[in-house]
Amino acid sequence: MEQPDVDEPVFLISAAAELAGMHAQTLRQYDRLGLVVPRRRPGGGRRYSLRDVATLREVQRMSQDEGINLAGIARILSLTKRVTQLEHEVERLRPRADVGSRIFTTGPTGNVVIVERGRRARRDEGRAIVLWAGLPSEDEQTDG
Repeated sequence: MEQPDVDEPVFLISAAAELAGMHAQTLRQYDRLGLVVPRRRPGGGRRYSLRDVATLREVQRMSQDEGINLAGIARILSLTKRVTQLEHEVERLRPRADVGSRIFTTGPTGNVVIVERGRRARRDEGRAIVLWAGLPSEDEQTDG
């Protein structure tokens, strides 16, 4: 069975408000404030996704249970979104990271360049060579 797309905008404002346990007017206010911005239909009607409904519930929890004001919630949501973006970026770049040692040298202008494994640095790539093996793991730090 196929999993539902949590980002598919399927709920009218009334259904999303009911699912989130809020009034539709609250959803409109959150939209105006940029807290939870639903997608719009060509006619301008709001359509909320399952992710939007989950975010509405989280906004309500932070506001009512944690006592956080809407400006604070907006900042938390923004930072959470940024963390998620950065996590995706790390995963995208992870395959490019070499798990072994790398060799760096300075170029003729002083810029740091990577010398490929199994290759010698050219004379014009620099004079100082540094072997970098990364930071020790937590286990290695506590053993020594």
